[in-house]
Amino acid sequence: MKQTFGYVIIICSMAILFLLGNNIWNEYSIALSYDKHLKEEIELPDIKFQQPLKMYNRDGIVFTEEYIEWRTPVQFEEIPEVIKQIYILSEDTEFYEHIGFDVSAIARALAANSTSESIEQGGSTITQQLVRLRYLSQDKTYERKLMEVFYAYKLEQLYDKETIFEMYLNEMYFGNKVYGIASAATYYFQKPLEQLSVAQMAFIAAIPNNPSIYDPIAHFNNTKTRQERLIDMLAENDIITYEEAKQYKDEKITLKIKTKLQEYPAYSTYVLEELKWLIANDEGLDIQLKDAKTEEERISIQKEIDELFENVLYSGIHIYTALDAEKQFEDEQKINNILWMENLQASSVVVDNKSREIVSLYAGKNYKKFDFNRAFQGTRQPGSSFKPLIVYAPLFETTNYSPNSTVSGGAYCISNFCPQNYGGAIYGNVSIATAFKHSYNTSAVRLLNTIGVNTGFEYLNKFHFNSIVEQDYSYAAALGGLTYGVTPLEMADAYTSFIDGSYQQVHSIREVTDLEGNLLYKWPAEKEVIWSPHTVQYMRTLLSEVVRSGTGVGLHANSTYIGAKTGTTNDYKDFWLAGLTDEYTTAIWLGFDKPKSMHYLEDDQIHFKIFNVIMN
Repeated sequence: MKQTFGYVIIICSMAILFLLGNNIWNEYSIALSYDKHLKEEIELPDIKFQQPLKMYNRDGIVFTEEYIEWRTPVQFEEIPEVIKQIYILSEDTEFYEHIGFDVSAIARALAANSTSESIEQGGSTITQQLVRLRYLSQDKTYERKLMEVFYAYKLEQLYDKETIFEMYLNEMYFGNKVYGIASAATYYFQKPLEQLSVAQMAFIAAIPNNPSIYDPIAHFNNTKTRQERLIDMLAENDIITYEEAKQYKDEKITLKIKTKLQEYPAYSTYVLEELKWLIANDEGLDIQLKDAKTEEERISIQKEIDELFENVLYSGIHIYTALDAEKQFEDEQKINNILWMENLQASSVVVDNKSREIVSLYAGKNYKKFDFNRAFQGTRQPGSSFKPLIVYAPLFETTNYSPNSTVSGGAYCISNFCPQNYGGAIYGNVSIATAFKHSYNTSAVRLLNTIGVNTGFEYLNKFHFNSIVEQDYSYAAALGGLTYGVTPLEMADAYTSFIDGSYQQVHSIREVTDLEGNLLYKWPAEKEVIWSPHTVQYMRTLLSEVVRSGTGVGLHANSTYIGAKTGTTNDYKDFWLAGLTDEYTTAIWLGFDKPKSMHYLEDDQIHFKIFNVIMN
């Protein structure tokens, strides 16, 4: 019965439109085209709004926000009563009585507009305004106005009054990309809505009437004038006393404009990339991507991952991370100071040994958000820093060799591949410990030949080296000779296996929740044992000998243990350093974005200086 009555009212309204003037007659044909909407079920579009994303550091403090529009929805019962009264009295006194539209208000507006070339007076209810905010354009035409009536009536059928009012208060525009009354409170005063004074509530309530004219930042006095009118209106309707009204109008309004938090961009940029990996892992798409047989299949799976990622971002989430904000800040400052030479760049990743969490990340000098992030995007040849992963640890794991075993450091060729030691030096039989700490290349290739290239890569593939390709399965890999290379993130990740032999992919994200706190994503806690205890013992001994009396002399840390491996690529185009202490594991790259020789910087040991500041 109510539905039929609503349709009758709409039809009658159309008749009124016809009778009110020549301008209406011109729009009547448009109105008739919507007659089918009266006979069919009106389907409202499914509308979704982007919600803010927040990242929290390890102490639970927000350090980054991502949003285009500032939206913080609030439930109806949490909205102060005075806010509700302001909008009922100023926008729609018959809100709780009408069925979505007010025929008398529409008639008054049409009468006022009949002598004008365009619509000047709206006559819209709160429900109609919500329709306009959610579903329709702001164009002032009779065609749009009629659709507004249809949709408003439909909304009233679907939702109760409180729900409609709640949606309205959450979706009004408050200028400066701010939507919703609670968002306005946090944006203009940096306070929750319930903590605002009545004067402050009335002040932000003044804005939506015309967000340009009543923009508090650009036109503060205009906003204050309308605020006082709204306060007077409350007094005139006995919501407050006139004495209270005077007190509220006299209260000084001081804005405290919210600024978007964008701290530690190197870390936050990586977190967003890791979130994509986490979603793919949770959905099993990472395995599908790895096993894709064709490029077309790979592109399709990647597209699915990207769409899921965008949907999660759009929904509004909280990302809790392991960021050590103090360390991140200090690491960035200290590395920036070390990189005194123009265009010289570096990147590093520091991992907490106990949790396998990334606590700081350096993406490059003068890094800005969404620049090329060298820590996880910069693939470069790793040089000898790769040897522990592909040669020595697999050797100890699969043979009876030990650091005291003997290996030749003399000239050596496999087919046309003839590696050379540093400076072209040739050595006789030496211990593996000596070959390791002085980084003899011919010894490393001999040992890879002993276990076989496939065995070396079998262990390497247990980690997350994403740029390894089939062409890399060669003896050159013993020296870090790869087609594309590796990143500092991947190297630090793999080196964590030398902590205790177990491996869990390093990560920055602790957990991801929706806006209500429901858990969405979290990395699995399981660890895989890669190296046996004797391999771990051998490797930690070799790495510590590098620092004590090998190529790593000059490294230091306030730790009972320190071990590392250096790496230098052909023509000194890259300097690497990967290692660990009791507390942290790290990998550091130093070089130029456009590779060129750094032979003249070899004695400066700049990457050593970086290690010494970020590992202490």
